[in-house]
Amino acid sequence: MIIRRPARLALFASLPLLALAACEAEPRQPRVDAAAANAGSTASSALRQSIETATFQPLAPAATDTGATANTAATADRGGVVSDALPADARPDPAMVRAQILLDRTRFSPGIIDGLGGENTRQAIAAFEKANDLPVDGALDAAVFQRLASADGSPVLMDYTITAEDVAGPFIGTVPEDIAAMARLETVGYADAREALAEKFHMSEALLDALNPGVDFGRAGQTIVVAATGPNELPGEVARIVVSKAENSVRAFDADGELLAFYPATIGSGEMPSPSGSHTVKVLAPRPNYTYDPSRVSYGEGGSKVVVPPGPNNPVGTMWIGLSRDTYGIHGTADPAKIGKTASSGCVRLTNWDVEQLASGVKPGVVVEFV
Repeated sequence: MIIRRPARLALFASLPLLALAACEAEPRQPRVDAAAANAGSTASSALRQSIETATFQPLAPAATDTGATANTAATADRGGVVSDALPADARPDPAMVRAQILLDRTRFSPGIIDGLGGENTRQAIAAFEKANDLPVDGALDAAVFQRLASADGSPVLMDYTITAEDVAGPFIGTVPEDIAAMARLETVGYADAREALAEKFHMSEALLDALNPGVDFGRAGQTIVVAATGPNELPGEVARIVVSKAENSVRAFDADGELLAFYPATIGSGEMPSPSGSHTVKVLAPRPNYTYDPSRVSYGEGGSKVVVPPGPNNPVGTMWIGLSRDTYGIHGTADPAKIGKTASSGCVRLTNWDVEQLASGVKPGVVVEFV
């Protein structure tokens, strides 16, 4: 089946110096080795089956250490397929993959779906437990797994046929780390089709590879296995956003105080904290550029104004929700795996897909509380 994302949100208002850029690239059509493709298909089928049928099993007593032993034991206990091609700490746990996708569908975002768990998944589970009157400890246990699975019994993985649009780019190869180098690009696009597809389905590139070994993601017409994620839009209008600095999280509530969504976040730092108190949403801008202006910010090392063009690997990602506090906003990221694990320059950073979903229910004037 072919799934296409709905069109991006319309531009409600423009920030100063916002710019749009677009270009095209020819899709690659490399040759594919038939034997490798068949072997990859077999491995993919086995992992897919283990994820779809995964049930929660507590870790074996010997699997209490971190690293390869714990991960391998957890995967084995839960019926997983352990691939020697992956390092032990990068082997997806089938039960964790299933749980993360189900959390994503219920709008308790674990951030990136990688099958490895971690603090963002723990936060999402804790928020899910609180909302469902379960004991709150953030652990993936039998009660949490049963509640998630019983509420949604549909497959957590699906087939997806790579389209010409998926492989058209523009792709930029290595993404520059230097802001000045980024500013010289026409767009800060994805490195390649593999990165674009992984982000499209909220997955780590490692999990995408594990589900599709040997696949060249730059070739249109291939059918691959991806996460069957949740809706791209919220089910209602957001009336209030609560940003928790202590928890590194964002919650969206409707006018009746009902929780619409939970997201893991990167929120400021000790040296460059986020604002405090209540503010409001001032502007929403899809595909924003990123402007570093030393005359308007309190961080950085001076220098000249730099304007980085739009693109998913732009420092503010694919969406900017500007706040009434000048220069501060809620925005996307070039590196979804680092959400909650690094610091920001005072803004609130979400994965690109999470900030796009949040923006779908937000209008100017929505209250944003920092607690």
